[in-house]
Amino acid sequence: MTESASRSEESPTLLAPVAAWVTGLGGWRRYGLAGALGVLAASAMPPLYLVPLLVPAFTGLVWLADAGRNRRAAFAAGWWFGLGHFVAGLYWIANALLVFPGRLGWLAPFAVLGISAVMALYPAAAALVWRMVRHSGNGVSAVGGVLVFGAAWTALEWVRSWLLTGFPWNLTGSVWAFADGMIQLASVTGVYGLSLLTVIAAAMPAVLALRPMDPSSQVKRWRPVRVAFLVLVAVWSGGVFRLAGANPETVPGVSLRLVQANIDQRLKWVAELREEHLNKFLEMSVRPGKSGSKPTHVIWPETAAPFYIANDKARLALIGKSVPPEGLILTGAPRTTPAREEEFRVWNSLHAVDDLGRVAGTYDKSHLVPFGEYVPFRRVFDFGKLTAGGTDFSSGPGVTTLDLPGLPPVSPLICYEVIFPGHVVDRRNRPAWLLNITNDGWYGRSSGPYQHLAAARLRAVEEGLPLVRAANTGISAVIDPYGRTVARLGLGQEGNLDSKLPKQIEKSTVYGRLGNWMVLILVLVVGGAGLLVPHGVPWVNMNRP
Repeated sequence: MTESASRSEESPTLLAPVAAWVTGLGGWRRYGLAGALGVLAASAMPPLYLVPLLVPAFTGLVWLADAGRNRRAAFAAGWWFGLGHFVAGLYWIANALLVFPGRLGWLAPFAVLGISAVMALYPAAAALVWRMVRHSGNGVSAVGGVLVFGAAWTALEWVRSWLLTGFPWNLTGSVWAFADGMIQLASVTGVYGLSLLTVIAAAMPAVLALRPMDPSSQVKRWRPVRVAFLVLVAVWSGGVFRLAGANPETVPGVSLRLVQANIDQRLKWVAELREEHLNKFLEMSVRPGKSGSKPTHVIWPETAAPFYIANDKARLALIGKSVPPEGLILTGAPRTTPAREEEFRVWNSLHAVDDLGRVAGTYDKSHLVPFGEYVPFRRVFDFGKLTAGGTDFSSGPGVTTLDLPGLPPVSPLICYEVIFPGHVVDRRNRPAWLLNITNDGWYGRSSGPYQHLAAARLRAVEEGLPLVRAANTGISAVIDPYGRTVARLGLGQEGNLDSKLPKQIEKSTVYGRLGNWMVLILVLVVGGAGLLVPHGVPWVNMNRP
């Protein structure tokens, strides 16, 4: 070996000092840093969108996972990362419990920490996979390890979408919801493809801490980093190109009005105020529009009608008086068994009421919120649910396509049913649009409603269907099949949102046809490629001789 080559081998690399500091931490400092990196990653989520912070977050995570003494240490680093990430991203859950502090307010810190602790198991498992691959003795390179880590992270996000009823909130790909061009990839791969590319690009700079083995390695180390970021640029460019010719028409003869009454959640179910709340929705439904146009269909949010209106002929007739001629009012309302001799059951439902005061169609929410709409394991958790009433809600039959008078076939989604990729349409009876009614008033002025809206926009892109979102306190919006916001009423505002209904795209998207089979394809292709990347220069480890 020449003298110059020897000096090159011993010389520090670009990020070696940073990597040395990170990998040299022990005890609470190590896990404190992991938690802080998780918080950085959460800041890339809506509404902040500080996407560049993902780079130090994921680069630091793979260093910590690699430098631990054993697999348990790698798992722990990933768990602390996940804990910081989910506490920062899900803090708004406490707001819901503090709406009625005397009822369940004491649970607020335990709920946020408990849910985050469980969710943190997924990043922990991804960190463990990284550690196992890197130290398997099979010669997997650092670059290949990053590819496998991205594939593992993506696979675990998919598992998170269904295990224990599922909670795919804040999937990593949602950090791009601010960029219409970037999210077009979801039409092919779903949000999971965005997650995969984002994690790989954010973690790839970790390879810059490799020991150089020859003078040209300074240049070579940058190649995978450049490639990863060029792929992101290519995705954005492709999305911009797709949008350049995308000008969807609107459905003729359909004019929507979304009513956002902005009723305080603390007052919503007060018995003496419920009639007043219903009258407010009725009055807002018939107000003259700013443009002079009259709606053909009016949409109210989740549980806007605080009565069992399906069994209440008087209130149905009252609502019918505010329905546009030959149109409908679509409203959220609780539904119960009609006859006393039946077992008493309650559903969180959507009803379509016509101008004669008749129910023209009903959808019952199928994906219920644990502890919010029902209490699982009641023998263990002996306390009431968060929502009003002492009876747990029953689950509906599942995703449904409703055929309603004067409207294209629609897939109704109540509250967080819209966050589940691949589970928002009946593929045997495909709808022409998505309708998401929700009540985000539980979460106040927090990041929760913005994150919820971002998920809804991604479902529109994935399925190539327009999406209409009516929320009690905001954010209400009409979204075209490319995920672009056509009209919007902000958080905490009172008012009506009048808009035409965009048409769906002519052909179903790739993801719309394949659904979550795309996750399996992505994970196998990218993970397999990572295992086959030729062994490169060794990973820097400042703690080992």
